[in-house]
Amino acid sequence: MINRRNFLAKAGLATVGVLAAPYVSTSYAATKELVLVTWGGNYRQGMEDGLVKPFMKETGINVTVLDTPDMAKVKAQVMTGNVQWDVFDAPGSMGASGAANGYWEKLPSGLFDEADLTLPSKEVLVPFFTFAGGIAFDPARFPDGKHPNTFADYFNAEAFPGRRTLRTRAMETLEIALLGDGVAPADLYPLDIDRAFKVLEKIKPHVAKWVEATPQTVTLLQTKEADFSFTYANRIQASNRDQGVKLGFSFDQNLNGVEYLAVLKGAPNKENAFKFLSFAMKPEYQASCMEAKGGAPISRKAYSLLKPESLEWLPKLDNKNNAYINDEWWSTKLEATERRFKEWLLG
Repeated sequence: MINRRNFLAKAGLATVGVLAAPYVSTSYAATKELVLVTWGGNYRQGMEDGLVKPFMKETGINVTVLDTPDMAKVKAQVMTGNVQWDVFDAPGSMGASGAANGYWEKLPSGLFDEADLTLPSKEVLVPFFTFAGGIAFDPARFPDGKHPNTFADYFNAEAFPGRRTLRTRAMETLEIALLGDGVAPADLYPLDIDRAFKVLEKIKPHVAKWVEATPQTVTLLQTKEADFSFTYANRIQASNRDQGVKLGFSFDQNLNGVEYLAVLKGAPNKENAFKFLSFAMKPEYQASCMEAKGGAPISRKAYSLLKPESLEWLPKLDNKNNAYINDEWWSTKLEATERRFKEWLLG
């Protein structure tokens, strides 16, 4: 059984030693600037309200927030030495791939209170929160029994007719295709890529929109341009709080993952970036950020600061039907697999 304690093993990333002391920089940060690359929509708004604004107020460092994280741009910046970004908000597969390719700065010792973290920091990454990807729908239009709950349901257009969304990226999309084709969560990796593409080819006529920008996984449901959508629990949580259309989200089966923060190799504001990472992992800001945008904190102490209604939206890490993204598998396969996926989409 998977739980919060052994989720890291499923993610497949090696850890570094315990670092408990608060971070103290040994060099003066020459600038009062920082560039954060994160995700759009209510996620970005939550990052700004729950984390970025308190950070700017406390430190006096001005943060420029950009979206959306793009590994091709990371590679181009690092390889050319023209680095323009500082902090990168990375799903585990991106974080692991960047680590394998040397795109991230080594994190200084003493940056975090490791005893407070449910998942330990890595040499070049710190886990920021855990998330659940699953199936969303409009319960007013599709009541119980009329909407898919599992990935097998989602890829069964005959039993559950309707317009679907899928992402324009291989990571997560290949996993849910295989789960939809009957692969057991425990047997998901190594991914059978050829089999996944066959499943996607079959469902392709029923996909109304291949989504690049994550907010669209929600807005397409709200505008009734899609009937069912693969999205994330935290996105639906924030949308239901802020918007008039109340959407449903199935926790019957999810694809769970870890989001990380990293500092680009050669970042122009490296010291400020380290300060931001340290700030982001403090319990009070883990709580305020997750309250604002959703997701499960990595800080243990943050849980007692969350509202009861927020706890209902946290990933169900002990659900035996759930699968867990293996970031280590993606670390050496992300670039080639994404290239193949983009070519397939154009075909």
